[in-house]
Amino acid sequence: MSAHQAFDRRTLLLVVVAALGYFVDIYDLVLFNVVKKESLEAIGLSGDTLQRYDTSLFNWQMGGMLLGGLLWGMLGDKRGRVQVLFGSILLYSVANIANAFVTDTFQYSACRMLAGIGLAGELGAGITLVVESMPRTLRGWGTMVIVTFGALGAVAASLVGNSGAAIAAWMGLDLMGWQMAYVVGGGLGIVLLALRAGAFESGMFKQVLTRTDVVKGDFLALFRTRSSTLKYLASVAIGLPVWFVIGVLINKSHLLGPALGVHGEVHVGESVMWGYIGLSAGDLLSGLLSQLLQSRRKVILIYLAFLSIVVLVFLFEGAVSLRWFYGMCLLLGASTGFGPCSLQWPLSSSVPICAARSPIQRPTSCAVR
Repeated sequence: MSAHQAFDRRTLLLVVVAALGYFVDIYDLVLFNVVKKESLEAIGLSGDTLQRYDTSLFNWQMGGMLLGGLLWGMLGDKRGRVQVLFGSILLYSVANIANAFVTDTFQYSACRMLAGIGLAGELGAGITLVVESMPRTLRGWGTMVIVTFGALGAVAASLVGNSGAAIAAWMGLDLMGWQMAYVVGGGLGIVLLALRAGAFESGMFKQVLTRTDVVKGDFLALFRTRSSTLKYLASVAIGLPVWFVIGVLINKSHLLGPALGVHGEVHVGESVMWGYIGLSAGDLLSGLLSQLLQSRRKVILIYLAFLSIVVLVFLFEGAVSLRWFYGMCLLLGASTGFGPCSLQWPLSSSVPICAARSPIQRPTSCAVR
């Protein structure tokens, strides 16, 4: 077996495991929005109090992701991507299993924040490891596979969240549906941890690790030159529409539905499922287009125009059927498929900072240009 063949097989395994990691990451990321009503009612909340904690707990999770993005990014540059993978996966797996047994809002908030911190590291380090390990000409294809498959984790979260009670009964466990969904999420993380056991550090990182002229884990390095500052801020700004669609229009669809005149009761789990099916298709298409056009900017402009039209139709089309509403959720998700392209700037930058993820940033599947 040639060294080239061995490298190819190892890298292929790395991409497969990274795709599974993104799948689990997205599952855990959206699970709260799928089971929030059932779980909050189970700990005694209702009415306005439930609605208040609906938003509060989600903010705790997102706050954890913001903190985790900085923490794991700096640790990834100092200690290596593999160590970050193990630490972050273990953290969010334990947090999700613990989340299944919370009895009050304080415990729930703590679990969501810890899970958010962990979730921010696994994907950022995983994508960085893949990008650094693959040939430059193949990185776009590898990351396209990762984000396209991984986005389907939200579909799994919706299905498990709605069938959790049946799964628990089948396994002979005395758990409610939402509890089983969290246990499954934690269990998937433990399985992923075992799969990551054979992960190898990238050659690029090993080369930088031995250099004494490079300051590692310096977040402020992103802002030391005008070029890198604008590149970073532009990536964040491009990600804002993605976050608005997924974080507000989809995740708050149960509140928007009645206000928009939808005929029938809107379930967040259904909205999330259809939104992320669209997102997966959008990620795949944006990756293919970026390789075909060899231009990230053109893909982003096309998607931004499409997103603007879909959002306007969604908000102002008037009373619609429930089926039509879920169809619009599918289109909303597809219109955010340009999101992966936004991170190609910091990932392709020479600034030695690990590409850990914040809630409005996702890894890229697009070619550098």
